[in-house]
Amino acid sequence: MKLLYSTFTMLAFFGLSQQLSAQNQQVDTLEGKKVVLDEVFVSAVRVTKESPVTFSNLTKEDIKPRNLGQDIPILMNFLPAVVTTSDAGAGVGYTGIRVRGSDATRVNVTINGIPYNDAESQGTFWVNMPDFAASTESLQLQRGVGTSTNGAGAFGASLNLLTDGFSEDAYAQISSSFGSFNTLRNNVKFSTGLMNEHVEVSGRLSRIKSDGYIDRARADLESYFLQGAYKDDNTLIKALLFGGHEITYQAWYGIDRETLRNDRTFNPSGIYTDENGNTQFYDNEVDNYKQDHFQLLWNEQLSDFWSSNIALHYTRGRGFFEQFREDDDFETYGFEPLTVDGELVNTTDLIRRRWLDNDFYGTVFSANYKKDKLDLILGGGWNIYKGDHFGEVIWARFASNSEYRDRYYDDNSTKTDLNIYTKANYKIDQKWSLYGDVQYRRVGYEANGEETGLVDDTFNFFNPKAGVIFDLNRNNNFYFSHAVANREPNRNDYENGNPKPERLNDFELGWRYVSSDIQVNTNVYYMKYKDQLVLTGELNDVGAPLRANVGDSYRLGLEVDANIRLGDKFSVAPNIALSSNKNQDFVFQRDGVLQDLGNTNIAYSPQIIAGNIVTYSPVSEMQMILLSKYVGKQYMGNIDADASVLDAYSQTDFNVQYELKCNGFLDSIVFSGLVNNIFDAKFESNGYFFTFDDTDASGAVTTFEGAGFYPQAGINFLLGATVNF
Repeated sequence: MKLLYSTFTMLAFFGLSQQLSAQNQQVDTLEGKKVVLDEVFVSAVRVTKESPVTFSNLTKEDIKPRNLGQDIPILMNFLPAVVTTSDAGAGVGYTGIRVRGSDATRVNVTINGIPYNDAESQGTFWVNMPDFAASTESLQLQRGVGTSTNGAGAFGASLNLLTDGFSEDAYAQISSSFGSFNTLRNNVKFSTGLMNEHVEVSGRLSRIKSDGYIDRARADLESYFLQGAYKDDNTLIKALLFGGHEITYQAWYGIDRETLRNDRTFNPSGIYTDENGNTQFYDNEVDNYKQDHFQLLWNEQLSDFWSSNIALHYTRGRGFFEQFREDDDFETYGFEPLTVDGELVNTTDLIRRRWLDNDFYGTVFSANYKKDKLDLILGGGWNIYKGDHFGEVIWARFASNSEYRDRYYDDNSTKTDLNIYTKANYKIDQKWSLYGDVQYRRVGYEANGEETGLVDDTFNFFNPKAGVIFDLNRNNNFYFSHAVANREPNRNDYENGNPKPERLNDFELGWRYVSSDIQVNTNVYYMKYKDQLVLTGELNDVGAPLRANVGDSYRLGLEVDANIRLGDKFSVAPNIALSSNKNQDFVFQRDGVLQDLGNTNIAYSPQIIAGNIVTYSPVSEMQMILLSKYVGKQYMGNIDADASVLDAYSQTDFNVQYELKCNGFLDSIVFSGLVNNIFDAKFESNGYFFTFDDTDASGAVTTFEGAGFYPQAGINFLLGATVNF
C-alpha cells in the first residue's frame, strides 16, 4: 500500500508540476527530431519514440552548463533511476554508475556503436577518458535490456555515446575551470570547418588535476581527441583517434563507520609503519594507465531505401597500479627464505606493480532498409580481446633470489565475441506498429590466472525481443515489450568458483505524452532473472566488486519523468523511480548453519530514486539551474543485515551559465559556475559489506559482519570560462 500511495502521490505531483528531461526534445508531437547524418553511426543501437524501449537522451547543450571537468557518470546523475558515485568524493578520478540498481558492469556502453566496456571485467572506466564529455555530441541511456547492441549484454541499461559531429564552420575554443580541492581543468578545441565542402579536421586536448575530497586521492588526467571527416551527399567517413592517460592515487579502500564519524576524509591506502614505529603513507600508491582508441567509420546511403554502416576499431591499453606492501610473505613472490644475522627471514617490505597490457579490436556493421511501413536493420560485430596480467617487484627490503622486474605471476586471457542481429519496425496502420529484434551471440573466454584457474568456456546466446507500439494520436504513445537477454560471467566471477551465465526476461509497459509545453514518460517494468550474478558487497584485492549467482530474483518498478515549461523563462523536470528488488528464497550460511532467509533485498538497489531540475532563464544569455537528487536506503549485501545499510541521502546542486556575445575576433565568452551539494549534506553513495567466520576452540562458528564506506564531498564549487573564436 505504501508503494501504491507513493505512486499516486508522485503522479499527482507530476500533473501539477510542469526544462525538458533528457528523454525528450522540445517538440509538440511524437514525431520527434529529425535524425542528422552523423547519427546514422549509432542508429543500429539507438531507439526513438517509435520503439518499445524506455530511454533518456542527453545532448551536448544539456551537458554544457555543468561540464567543468567531472566525469560522464556525474553529469548523468539526475537522469531517472540513476545513482552515481566517486571514489575521490568530488567527481574527478574513478567514478561509477548504477541504473535500476544494476552496477556499471551490467550497463552496456558503446561509443559510435563500438563496445567500450572492458571485455574481460565488463566494467567501464571513465577515468581512462577524462573530459570525454567535451567531445560528446549526445548520449542515450536505455533502461532495461534495450535494443540489441554490440558488446556484453545489457542487464540493467545500455549507454550509447555519439562523438562530435562535423562542423560546417571553422572554430577554436579555449576552456578553463577551477574549484574546490585544487581542481583545475584546461582544454583546447578546434575545427577547420568544411574544406572544399567535403573535409573537416577537428580535435581537443585536455588536462585535469585535482587533489580530491578524500586524503591524497589526487588525479592527474590527460586526454586527446582527433577526428577527420569526409562527407558528400551519400557518404560520411570518419577516422578518430582518442584516448587518455590517468595517474590517480588509490582511494578504493573506503573507511569503517567509526572512522566515518571521526575522520571522513581518511584514506588508508599506502599506510605502513616505519622502522621507528611511526605511521607513514607511501607517496606513489597510484594507478597509472594509458588507453588509446582508433575508429574508422563509414556510412553510405546506397539508394533511397538502403544505407550501410561499417566500422573498424582498435583499442590499446597498458598500465599498472603500484603498492607498498608491509611484511609480505616470500612465498607470494617465489622468494626463497633467507638467514640474516642468524635469523630466518621469510617476509619483507616491498613495492610491487600489477600490470594489465591489453588489445581489443574488431569490426561492427549494419545495413538499414527503410521504405513505407518497414524499417529493417541487419547488423552484427566480431571483436577480439587479448589481455596480459603480470606482477613485478620493483623494490624489496630483502630481495632473496629475485632479479629486478622478475614476474611473480604472468597470466593471459583471450575473449572472442561474435554477434549478429535483425531488428524491424513494421507500421500496421496509422496507430499500430510492431517491433521485433533477434540476436545470436557467441562468446569464447580463455584465462589462466591464479584467481580464475584454467578457464576455457564458450557461450551461445539467443536473445529475442518483441513489442507493440500504439499511437493514440499525435501526442499520446503507448508501448509494451518483452526482451530476453543472456550474459556471460566476467573475470572476477571465476574467483568464486564456477559461475553460471545469467538470463533475464524484461517486460516494459509505457506511456509517453508530448505537447509543446508538457512531456511525460511513464513506464512499469518487471525484470525476472535466473542465476543473476548479484553483487555480494565484497571487494577483491584490487578493489573490484565480487558477484555470485543467486537462483531466482526480480526487479519490479515504476518510473516517471516529466518536462514542463512554465512560460518562457521557467521549466521543471522532475523524475521518480520506485522499485522492489528481491532475491527469492535466499540461502546464507550464518554461524555455521545454512539458513533460508526467504526473499531479501538485492544489494545496492534503493526502493526510491527521485530527482528534479528547475531551470530559470531571465534573459536568453543566462541560465540558472537547481538540481536535486534523493536516493533511498540501500543494503550493500543480500542478507538484509543492519551493518550493510547505506543510508538514504539527498543532494542539491546549483548551476549558472552566462554567455557574453562579442564582436570581431572573439565570438563569445561563456561563464559557468557550479556549486555541488549546496546544503553541505554528509552522505555516502557507495560502500562494501563482508562477512567472515571465526571458529573457537570448541569448534563453534560465529559469523561476523563488517562494512566500508565512500564519503562524498560536502559543499564544493567549480568556476569556468570558455572563449569561443
